[in-house]
Amino acid sequence: MRSSKSRSRSKSSRQRSVGNIVNRVFDSSGPEGKVRGTPQQIIEKYNQLARDAQLANDRVAAENFQQHAEHYARMLSEAQREQDARREQQEQQDRERQQQREQQQRDQRPPQPEAEEQPADVIDLIGDEGDSGLVETPEQKAPPKRRAPRKPKPKAEPVSESADNAASGEGENTPQAPAAE
Repeated sequence: MRSSKSRSRSKSSRQRSVGNIVNRVFDSSGPEGKVRGTPQQIIEKYNQLARDAQLANDRVAAENFQQHAEHYARMLSEAQREQDARREQQEQQDRERQQQREQQQRDQRPPQPEAEEQPADVIDLIGDEGDSGLVETPEQKAPPKRRAPRKPKPKAEPVSESADNAASGEGENTPQAPAAE
């Protein structure tokens, strides 16, 4: 069986990885017993215990709780600094990759001639006559004819019912008896 000294030496020689301690749950053994939670929760708990100790006029206990809270605050700030550094490094790598992709795309595209440049061997076929040798389409020959606007239809005047039909309650849809002569 190995001694505890050899085990502690091997543990101290390996590099400590902080990992994601922002969300990690810790068990803190403080003067009042165990406090369990994330670093932020432990800090808040020790600060509350320090306030309670101050109200009870126990300066030694208050200082002890404040030191415990400070320890976890340092751990939390160090972990956040490392996360920020990793995030910044990742963003820098992403920017570099994006620049490389854009450069590769530019290199793969064939160069496009500028619109203003004309090669010296272009011959003007139109000349003074204005005949380019192309066939004219019907759209080019004559402008389209304009139609005269349509005249609006006359509106039909509503048929007014006689006063006797209105008084008797007969409407448009009721059959009417033939008039007696």
